[in-house]
Amino acid sequence: MNAQPARSPDRRIALLIDADNVSHAKIAAILAELAKYGTANVRRAYGDWASPGLKGWKDKLHDFAIRPIQQFSYSTGKNATDIALVIDAMELLYTQKPEAFCLVSSDADFTPLVMQLKANGHEVYGFGERKTPSPFVNACTTFLYLDTLEGQAEAPAAAAEAPPSAKIAKLADVPQDPSEDQATSVSRPLSQDTKLVTILRGAVEASAHDDGWAAMSAAGSAAKRQASIDPRNYGVRNFPALFAATGLFEIVKMENGQGFVADRRNRDRTPKPTR
Repeated sequence: MNAQPARSPDRRIALLIDADNVSHAKIAAILAELAKYGTANVRRAYGDWASPGLKGWKDKLHDFAIRPIQQFSYSTGKNATDIALVIDAMELLYTQKPEAFCLVSSDADFTPLVMQLKANGHEVYGFGERKTPSPFVNACTTFLYLDTLEGQAEAPAAAAEAPPSAKIAKLADVPQDPSEDQATSVSRPLSQDTKLVTILRGAVEASAHDDGWAAMSAAGSAAKRQASIDPRNYGVRNFPALFAATGLFEIVKMENGQGFVADRRNRDRTPKPTR
C-alpha cells in the first residue's frame, strides 16, 4: 500500500471470521492485534452453528461479542459460508463503510474479495493457518499466521518463555506446502528465501539515500508496500531483526536512536550513514 491511513482507536474495522475454516483458540490474540489498528466494531462469525465442529466457537461468541451468522450447507461439498461472508463484506463496504476489514480464514477463495476491498481504498488484515495459500496471504495488506500470535490461553506457560530459536524450530515442524514461500521460510536460513531477500533488497534500494543507507523505518515501509510481510511470520519481532536475521545487510543505530540499513553488496555505500 502506498498510503498509510491515520490509525487511531476510533478507526472502524469490520472483523469477518470464516468459523468453518479456522480454530477459535486465537480469537483473543486476533482482537488484541487489531487493537493496534483501530476498533473491531463489526464482529461476525460465519458457519453452520448446528455443526458439532463449531462447538468450541460458541463460548467465544459470547465472550468477545461476536455475532454468529447462520449459514446452512445447501449442497454437499459446497461452502455456502464463503458466499455469505463475501456478500456481507460488500454490503458493509457500501453501507456502514468501515475504514478497514479483517478476514480470518485459511481459504484462498477470498483472494478476489481482498483485492476488491483494497481497490476501494481499504486495508485488509488477514489471519490464518500455515496452510493458507500464498495468493490470499500476498493479497492482504498484512497477514499473520495464527501460530505466531501471542496470548493463546490454551498454550502452556513454558511455550511463551521459549527462546526465539526454539520458536523458529517449532514453526519449522509444522507441515508445509513447498509452494508457500513465506510459510517455508522459517525452516531454512532466511538468506536462502529468494522472495524475501528480493523484497528486502528492493526496499533498501527504493529508500536509500545517496550514501547507500536507508532509514530502517523507511525500508520497512517500502517492504510492506511490495508484499504482505510481517516479521513475526519469520520468527522475529520487527523489521530490524528481520533484516539482521538474513545476514545480508549492514545495520547501524545512531546516537539519537535512529536505525539505518544498507545492502552489503553495495560497494559504493559510505562506512556509516551521513545523515
